[in-house]
Amino acid sequence: MMIAWSGWMAACAVGAGVGLTACGAGDTQRESSAALTVATFGDPLPGLGAVETARFAAGREAFVEVEDIEDGLGPVFNDSACGNCHTDPAPGGGSARLETRFGTTTDGQFDPLSELGGSLIQDHGIGRVRGCNYVGEVVPAAATIVAGRRTTPLFGLGLVDAVPDAAFLALAAHEAEEAPDTAGTVSFVVELSTNRVRVGKFGWKAQNPTLFQFAGDAYLNEMGITNPEFSAENCPQGDCALLSCNPAPELNDDGDDVAAFADFMTFLAPPPRGAIDNDVSNGEKMFQKIGCNACHTDTLSTAPSSNAALDRITFHPYSDFLLHDMGKLGDGIQQNGAAGRMMRTAPLWGLRKISTLLHDGRTSDRREAILAHDGQGASARDAFAALPSAQEEKVLAFLRSL
Repeated sequence: MMIAWSGWMAACAVGAGVGLTACGAGDTQRESSAALTVATFGDPLPGLGAVETARFAAGREAFVEVEDIEDGLGPVFNDSACGNCHTDPAPGGGSARLETRFGTTTDGQFDPLSELGGSLIQDHGIGRVRGCNYVGEVVPAAATIVAGRRTTPLFGLGLVDAVPDAAFLALAAHEAEEAPDTAGTVSFVVELSTNRVRVGKFGWKAQNPTLFQFAGDAYLNEMGITNPEFSAENCPQGDCALLSCNPAPELNDDGDDVAAFADFMTFLAPPPRGAIDNDVSNGEKMFQKIGCNACHTDTLSTAPSSNAALDRITFHPYSDFLLHDMGKLGDGIQQNGAAGRMMRTAPLWGLRKISTLLHDGRTSDRREAILAHDGQGASARDAFAALPSAQEEKVLAFLRSL
C-alpha cells in the first residue's frame, strides 16, 4: 500500500464516504520537493512571513532557555530546558536521552502507580528548600513494568499539526480496507483548550493532539513548570505532602512560554533529505514492496491555511501517526486508549541523524531495529529478513538517505 498522491485521494474518498470533511478535496496541493527545500536541520519553514519568522526566532530562544527555581523549575524534573534534550543535530532535534516510565498490572489492568509518582520518573530534584529535600525520583519496588523512551526530533511537526483530523481518520479507514492485518488505530484524546475529542499525533503513544498541548505537557512533566492547561504540580515520588515546601506554588507560566514553544515547533522545517542515487531509489521501492510503508506512510498533506508556509503542503514524514500493536516491541505502558503493546509509528524523516533507534534507544543499527519489529510489524520484518543481502543493503541505503 503506497499512500502517495493517489493514496491521499483514496483516503479522502474513504473519509467522504463516512461523512468526513476537510481532506482538501479539490484544492491544489503544493509538492514538498518544491515548497519545502530546506538547507539544514533546524531551519524555519520556507515561505514564512516577517511576523512568523520573528515568532520562530522568539520561540527558539525560549526553547533553549534554561529555567531555574525562580521560574518554577521542579520541585522534581528531568531537565531545565527543552533544548537540553532536543539537541541533535540542532535545537528541535532528538537525542539519546531516555526518560523512564513505570507501572504494574492490577487485576489484569495497567496501573501507573500514581501514588508512587508514576508513570513518569522525574529524575532530578531542586534540592533542600524550606525544610524539604527534593531529590530525583526512582523506580519503586512495586513496579513490574519499566520502559525507557528516547527523546524524539521535532522537525516538521508543524506540518503534521496542520493535517486535518479527518485525514487521519480516512487514512486509518483506508489502511483497514487495504491491509487489515497491519492497519493503524486512531488515538482519540481530549484537546484541553476546547474539551473536544481530537486525533492524537504527538508522543510515543500519540497522547497529544496539538503541538500547543504537547508543549504544555512537556513543560510540566519534564521541567515541573505549571501552566494553564497543566496546572497541577507533580507530587514528588507521589508524596503530595512535599508540595507544602514548594518554593513556587503559584502558576509558574501564564501560557506565554507554552505558546512560544509551540511557535518554534510549528515553524520548524522538516529535515532536509540526503542524497538520492539509484541504490536509494531502488531501496525505497523494496521498502514499499516488503510492506514497510503499510505503517511508515510516505506522504501526507496539510489542509488549506491562511499561513502560506502551511497551506496545502505535501510532505514526506514516513509515518501514518497512528497506533499499531507492536507485540513484544511495545513498551508495556498504557496512556489514554493506547495499550501497552501499542506505539505510534515513528516518523523516519531525518533518520540519518538519529543515533539510537526504537522507542528505548536499544540499538544504533538500522538492521537490528528492523528485525526487532513485532506484532503488526512482523510481516514486514520477516520479508526484510528474507531479502538477498544486495536487496537488503538497498533498503538500508534508502533509510540512510532520510
